[in-house]
Amino acid sequence: MNKLKVIITGATGMIGEGVLSECLNHTEVEKVLVITRNPTGYYHPKLTEIIHSDLSNISSLSESIKGYNACYFCLGVTSLGKNEEEYTRLTYTLTMNFAKTLASLNPEMTFCYISGASSDSSEKGNTMWARVKGKTENDLMKLPFKHVFNFRPGGIVPFLPLKPTQTFYKTYKYLGWLFSLMKLFAPGMVIRLKDLSAAMINASLIGYPKSILEMKDMKILAKEVVS
Repeated sequence: MNKLKVIITGATGMIGEGVLSECLNHTEVEKVLVITRNPTGYYHPKLTEIIHSDLSNISSLSESIKGYNACYFCLGVTSLGKNEEEYTRLTYTLTMNFAKTLASLNPEMTFCYISGASSDSSEKGNTMWARVKGKTENDLMKLPFKHVFNFRPGGIVPFLPLKPTQTFYKTYKYLGWLFSLMKLFAPGMVIRLKDLSAAMINASLIGYPKSILEMKDMKILAKEVVS
């Protein structure tokens, strides 16, 4: 089995930072390249960072992003306060531009996309963000990657220290009790960030029979032992 050489986006956000932390400590991950607008604050022998302001156009990075076999695309924005055109540009267009460049350079790559629970694969539903996420999933799967996996997490329980500057961590600080209740009464709606990260890494190492992974799929994949 080949070791993973990983590209991560969104590593300054909650999910991306969790995936980055797990990758840096995973024995099957050989190399990590973070493409980011702002420094992550992490330092590790495996880690290289490229500060790049326009993530919708990474063509100038071609020489630096060749030879990688996994990408964990964890970049995302809320749809609150955005119309469909703006949300599509920041979600669908940015993701597809990034992915197309990677696919042209690394056809043996596994691309893992953080989507969202209730994303709309039909692209015809009434919920704007769900349609856009569904179209992004569908079109990613048409690109010439080795594999594409779309992850649809719901409630996520972090394992890293809470950061007062990040919206999710502010929310979790005050609503942690709600996640505890959800884990007790609706466990299918909540996943640990550690398990989500493990599932993404395992998808790159051993694959999974589905291209769209719901919460139960992520939990199953997180427990797989890679030999």
